[in-house]
Parts: sequence; C-alpha cells; structure tokens
Amino acid sequence: MGLYAQHADPFMSATLVEKNLIERCIREEPKAQYEMYRALFSLMMSVCTRYERNRQDAESKMNAGFLKILTHLKERKEEVPFELWVRRIMINTVIDDHRKNKSRKTTETLIEEIGETDVKVVNDYLNQMEAEEFERMMQGLPEMSGRVFNLYAIDGFSYKEISDMLEMSEGTARWHVSQARTLLQKDIMTVVQKTLIQTQ
Repeated sequence: MGLYAQHADPFMSATLVEKNLIERCIREEPKAQYEMYRALFSLMMSVCTRYERNRQDAESKMNAGFLKILTHLKERKEEVPFELWVRRIMINTVIDDHRKNKSRKTTETLIEEIGETDVKVVNDYLNQMEAEEFERMMQGLPEMSGRVFNLYAIDGFSYKEISDMLEMSEGTARWHVSQARTLLQKDIMTVVQKTLIQTQ
C-alpha cells in the first residue's frame, strides 16, 4: 500500500471550507451552497475521475454526491475533518452506483508478481514521476482492478470494507490489488527502460 502513498489526494490535509460556510449551508442559503460547491469542486472531481473514466459520468456522480453532502451536513460529526467526510461521501456515491448497476461477475486468474529488483527500480522511478503520468497509468488499468486499487492503496479502505462495498470476496479484492499493482509496475518498468535507452 505504501508504494503509491505519495499519490494520495493532495486535498487530504487542506482546509477548503470554513466553519462559517458550513453553518450557512446548514441554513440552506443558496449563495453559501454555491460557494461550497466551488470550494469543493476540485476535491470532488479528483475523487470521481479516479473511479469514473468518462468525465460526464464523473460529473454526474459528483453532483449526486454534493447533493448528499448538503442533505447530510447536520448529521456530520464535528470531530471528523470536513474534507475527509466529503471524500467518503463521494467515494460511497460512486460505489453505491456501481453496486446498483452491477450486472455480472467476472472470473479471474492470478497473475505472477514481478521480482524484488524490479520493485526497487519501480520505487525509484515513482519518487520522480509526475502525477499526470501516474494518472495516465491508472486510467489504463482494467476498470474493476483500478477501482479496487483506488479504494485500497489510495483511499485506505481495508479488504473487508472493499469486499462489503463491492459485494465481492476479500480474496477477489486482494487479487484486483495484486493485478493493478503488477500492471502498474510493468508499465513503469517499460517507461524506465525507455528512459534508460534514451540517456545512453
């Protein structure tokens, strides 16, 4: 999980919304709701686009999630950081929609992990890799493996939580993380090798 920790959401520790604005939104002031939408837009979209590859779908999930945020503001526990609470609502919105629309299950087979030497090269490259390049690689993952990997490695959910959310066994969730990690490592190795050739 730590392998990709540096690419966790940059808004995780930011304070995007002041307490006064939250209180105004609880009073259902339209101007305050618009201000909150603008303040949270980048955070909400950054979550949704990691789970939805089509931007229109991501925007649809984001708007649905924001409506939930406004609806449940009074219920939020003050000890929970607001941005973390927002992230969880957006993630749950995307996952709930996936669960409703799930029409079939797939059969998977295990993939062999790459060697420790390659992992060291991958780690070295990750420390220098641009966020945009990592995002491109994430978008290239199979949809379900990318979704599970996001939940586990970036958003910090346990295998048990993921299995409950996506209605799959913990073993299947582990497979998807292994699958995603293997594909990402191979993708990174390809880029690293090309870089080495160009510098020789």
